[in-house]
Amino acid sequence: MIGYQASHEQFAPSELLRLAILAEKAGFKSIHSSDHFHPWSERQGHSGFSFAWLGAAMQATSIPYGVITAPGQRYHPAIVAQAIATLAEMFPNRFEVSLGSGEALNERITGEKWPIKSERNERLLECFHIIKQLLNGETVTHFGRVTVEEAKLYTLPATPPKIFGAAVTPETAEWMGGWADGLLTVHLEYAEMKKVIQAFRRGGGEGKPMYLKTQLSFAATDEEAIAGAHEQWRTNIFKSTVLADLWKTEQFDAAAKFVQPEELHGMVRISSNIQKHIDWIKRDLDLGFEKITLHNVNKQQDFFINEFGDKVLPKFY
Repeated sequence: MIGYQASHEQFAPSELLRLAILAEKAGFKSIHSSDHFHPWSERQGHSGFSFAWLGAAMQATSIPYGVITAPGQRYHPAIVAQAIATLAEMFPNRFEVSLGSGEALNERITGEKWPIKSERNERLLECFHIIKQLLNGETVTHFGRVTVEEAKLYTLPATPPKIFGAAVTPETAEWMGGWADGLLTVHLEYAEMKKVIQAFRRGGGEGKPMYLKTQLSFAATDEEAIAGAHEQWRTNIFKSTVLADLWKTEQFDAAAKFVQPEELHGMVRISSNIQKHIDWIKRDLDLGFEKITLHNVNKQQDFFINEFGDKVLPKFY
């Protein structure tokens, strides 16, 4: 399955709604949504509320949706569970969620201390179990890194949706293999992606679904593709430790001030050549990913959707 990434950092919710409708018409089989409070840069300049948008977008289309979110600080896990349950009840078997440990860029707005990675992971695991219990109709009381007292969801879907774990490193993927319903990761060099996959399976994820989000920049020419990627995505090429701990948009812009266009190639698949993108997707599928979400990081979304709808998606369906 090949899906389209709805990037709330880059586009207003009304524009993303139009693009989701266009993506379905073009042949994309799913939509995946980001969940940001702040964008990565002033140039991106948006941060719509994903859960509000998802209700509108799912009503306007008929394909499955997913979202990546981080419970525990910005969101109380019971509220995340309630949002999941509501969407899954309205749109049966069309909604999945991936949970991550979060980024200071979005979570630090609460004024609470931003925990170290190990603490964030433990908090995430607590939230996962709380959300799972609530979606199963249980009454939950929990005292730990998060607190829940006598919470119960009265509106539930007939079938609880899968809750994936979002991981970038082999260490996190292996840890998630034992409890998450599946893996969501981002594209890296193929050797690095294999390590993440192997770690997830080794940790208990054997047989569980694996999804991939890929960053690409496609345009009419290579020059446009690299210029668009540099303009929109140069703040996003740093290691996960940096991306997780910077907490202001202006800090990301400052960190990326001297990033050169050619430095993006390791993190973004940049090409105007359709066949290159087809080959990249085929290699991803060969690694065992069941769903690949394509995120065209430049602003030329209509061109990307239409061209891939005509020339790329038919190669896989």
